[in-house]
Parts: sequence; C-alpha cells; structure tokens
Amino acid sequence: MSGFKLSNDFAEEVRPEGQAQTHRGAWESPLSMVVHSVASTQPAQALEAKQRRRGRSWMLLVWLICAAPVVASYLTFYIIRPQATRSYGELVEPQRPLPDLSGVALGGQDVNLTSLKGQWLLLSVAGGDCNAACQPHLYLQRQLRESMGKEKERVDWVWLVSDQAKITPALLPALRSAVVLRVPETGLQSWLSPASGHQLADHLYVVDPLGHLMMRFPADLEVQDAAKAKRDLERLLRASASWDRPGR
Repeated sequence: MSGFKLSNDFAEEVRPEGQAQTHRGAWESPLSMVVHSVASTQPAQALEAKQRRRGRSWMLLVWLICAAPVVASYLTFYIIRPQATRSYGELVEPQRPLPDLSGVALGGQDVNLTSLKGQWLLLSVAGGDCNAACQPHLYLQRQLRESMGKEKERVDWVWLVSDQAKITPALLPALRSAVVLRVPETGLQSWLSPASGHQLADHLYVVDPLGHLMMRFPADLEVQDAAKAKRDLERLLRASASWDRPGR
C-alpha cells in the first residue's frame, strides 16, 4: 500500500461537513503520512552481516567445486580401495614421496628424482647389464605405455639403473622413449617397497603425478598378465583425468 493516495473526488465526499480545505491536498496529508510511515528499513549492520555471510558461502562453494575432482579421484583409490578381484596391482602403504636423490642420465646430466613429478611413472629397477629378467620388464613397460593410446603422454616409462655396469648397446635404440637414470641402489632401497621375499628389480612400480609411490605390480610380471596391469593403469588415468594433464 505504500504510496497509495486518495483521489480528490473521493476526498471531497468524505470530508466532514463544515471543514474547509485550506490548500489542495491538505485533507489527504494525515492519511498519506500514516501510510508512508509503515515502511521500515533494515539496520545497516544487519545488512552488512548478511552480505558477509553470503560472500563466505560463495567462496566455500567455489573452493569445493575446484577441489572436488582431485578429492574424488583420490577417494577412489586411497579410501574406497579396489577389491582384490578388481585390482591386479597392490597399493603401497604408506605412500612414499619421490626422494631427494640425484641420478645421472644417459647423456651425463645430473637429474634429481623429484623433477619427475607431474607425470604418472611406470618404473623399474635393474643393473646396467639388464639380465634375462630385466629385458622382459623393459619390454612390458614400453608396451603398457603404448597401449594407453592418446593417454600415453601422461605416462613416463622410467628405468632406474642401480649400479655402474655399462648399459648393453643393443638396448639403446629401444630406450629412446624411456627416462633412464643411474641411481645408487642404497638410496632406492629406502624408497621403493618390494614384496616380502623379493628384490627391487622383481616389480614394476607406479608413481602418481604428485610424486607418491602408490602401487606395485606382482613380482616377475609376464606377458600373459599384462592385460591385468593395463586395466589398473587405465583406471588410474580415468580417475585422475579431470585434474592431470600431459606434461609437467
């Protein structure tokens, strides 16, 4: 009703007999003042408090939207653990971050292992002579990475050479797409986690883009089991697709 005003004709009809109008609209003014005085405004302090609460709510909502993909993907593998029938690889607990160890690349450059963060790593360990057990591992690493198709650019094939033995020249052409670093075995033993009764070189390991060792495949992985390892890798890549991108 605020702002409602009696018309002049209606005002003339209801004016008490003998009361003169002193000026135009004088009769309406008492009623007009009463109606307009009903409206009230919120105190400034209450309005400011409401705006602050609304701003905090929006900030929290934005943060949740940004964090949700990362949280969901890690819940998938770290909290809601895959059952034994669905996961071929074994989760490593507690997770272990990439150590601050220096390695030497094939070209002689010093490379810190922490610089490998930002990509999924499919990793193996062996001496430079690469014996009969080492060569199948290198082959499977390459094939597993290639089998990821367009997603392979999110995965690095890493071979850590654990001694000073010379790398067999026949292997070098096949290693062009691999990251090969010579790292002392003593440093690797405090980071990698082989299964009980096995050696470092018996497993293929998976490191996530944040630099955490998080999975190892069963010892002495063979070609007939590669499809099971591939399913685990595909599942990891799908779970992290919303926040992990190719390259570092």
